[in-house]
Parts: sequence; structure tokens; C-alpha cells
Amino acid sequence: MRYQFWRDTITSTFAHKPVAQPIPVLLSSVLSSHQNDRVPKSHNPPPALSKSRFLRLITTREKYSTNTPYPTLTSLESYAENTYSTLLYLTLSALPLHSLTADHIASHIGKAAGIVAVLRGIPLLAFPPPPNHHSNSSALGGTLETRRVQQGAVTLPLDIMAECNLKEEDVLRCGADAPGLKDAVFKVATRASDHLITARQMLKNVQRGGDVGHGFEHEGEEGYDYRLENNDSDGGQLSNDGAFGGGGGDNGGKSERQKMEVEKAFGVFMPAVPTALWLQRLEKGDFDVFREDLRTRDWRLPWKAWVAYRRRMF
Repeated sequence: MRYQFWRDTITSTFAHKPVAQPIPVLLSSVLSSHQNDRVPKSHNPPPALSKSRFLRLITTREKYSTNTPYPTLTSLESYAENTYSTLLYLTLSALPLHSLTADHIASHIGKAAGIVAVLRGIPLLAFPPPPNHHSNSSALGGTLETRRVQQGAVTLPLDIMAECNLKEEDVLRCGADAPGLKDAVFKVATRASDHLITARQMLKNVQRGGDVGHGFEHEGEEGYDYRLENNDSDGGQLSNDGAFGGGGGDNGGKSERQKMEVEKAFGVFMPAVPTALWLQRLEKGDFDVFREDLRTRDWRLPWKAWVAYRRRMF
């Protein structure tokens, strides 16, 4: 992929000089429409869509495009945060919705979805299909990293593999029968499930008029600043715990606002549905990530998605 091309494209688009291609032109239109809908231009507000989030997504994808191993489970979570969660943040911003509560829930859903994507890809990356002989590149050429991709790789976190005494060569040699593989998959899948459980409980808390239950770990980082947007919206102030409250400190008003935000954002939370279904199938198959049925479509997904959206609960 042309990562530098996309960096340059994002930079020029945010400078209101999009290249003559569909995606930059449409993105520029969204940026312009959002800018006009916000506070007067004399206030010089930041764009509704965050340039730093786009660039973080591109950089992270580039870093792991050659199947570079994740040193720890935490680094895998960071990858999921900077890719899958970031896509959800950008989608929320495009609604437009700039909400700490919605982003916080989306963060956990994105992390779960990103971890599951890595688990689903293990069989395909460990045993990649034959190279495309119609391409201009030689199967024997390229860099060491390119040849690593062609020869297969195991993308489970290295610390989890060490805990389970799992060796990459055993997976490449034995596949599903590699000693320790199921244990390693179980540990990683459990972390994804934990994020879904957390997001589900946060959503329930907000719908019942309560607080999400814990602070947003990324608040205050670049691209995660909610103070200006909240103050511009209705003159409110940030509370001591970082959540937004009405100017008069009305907790009831804060609860209603959060309910409205998650209601508007729920469609963006829907990736939680296929993520949860896949984890259920993985557990039913005793965490054998090489099972063929894990790479087929789940016939229940349309029904489950409809029920989740109707009930506003995933």
C-alpha cells in the first residue's frame, strides 16, 4: 500500500487542497460542511475530524503491514486502538458527534474488534496462499520483511506465547496441533471479551441514567481533547472526573445528554455484534482458531444485528 501517498493526501485535504480523487474530494466536502455548521469562523475552531487520528491510523497500519510480531498483549491492544477504535472515532466525528462517552465505549469495541481480527487472521498468515505469479514482483525477490510475509508468520503477542510455551515454528509445522496454541488463543480472546463486556456494561449504565463507571484512559492525549467542543456546545464545564456536565452542574442534564449521545452513536457501535458472535463460535470450538467454520459467514448475523439495533444493546 502507498502509505506515504495517503499521508500526503490527508495533509493536503486538511489544508483544503484535496487531490482530484473521489475520497479526498468527499473528505474535503465533509470537513467544509462540518466547519460551517460549528461556531463562527472568528472563533477558529478545530476541524470536527481529526487529522492526527487519520495519520495515526496510517502509521500504525504501515508498522504492522509486514506482520511484525506484537511484543505484548498491551501492544496488540494499542494496535487495535490506533486502527479499529480510531475508525470508530472518525465515524462518530463524521455524524457529527464529539462525545467523550461515545468515544469511550467505541474505544473498547474497537479494541475487541481489532484483537479478534488478529485472531481470525492467524491461519491465513501462518499458511499464506501461493504468491500471485501474474504480479510484476518476483516470489524470490523483495526485502526480508516481504519474504517473511510470504513464508508465513504467527501474530500472537510474544509474551502470551512465552507464557504458554508456544513456539512459532511449531505453529508453522503443526498448525492447530501446535502445543500451547489453544491456551494462547484463549488468553488473547479473553482480553477481547473483557473489552466487549466493559463496553456493554458502560452502555447499560448510561441508558439507566448512571455514569460509565471509569475514566477514559486516552483522554487528554493528542486527538482526544473534548474540553473545547463541550464548552462550545452549551457553555458547560468539565467535571472533576473528566466527564462533561451542564453549566449549572445538573447531573440529571448530564445523564440525559449522555443518553442522547449513545442513542445517536449506537449504529457506530454495531461492530460489537459480529465480534461477539465470532468469540462465541471460537469458545464453542474449544479455541481452535484453525476451525474451518470460523472462516465462514455466520447465518445468525443479520438477525442478531437487527435485534441488537432494535433493543439498543449488543
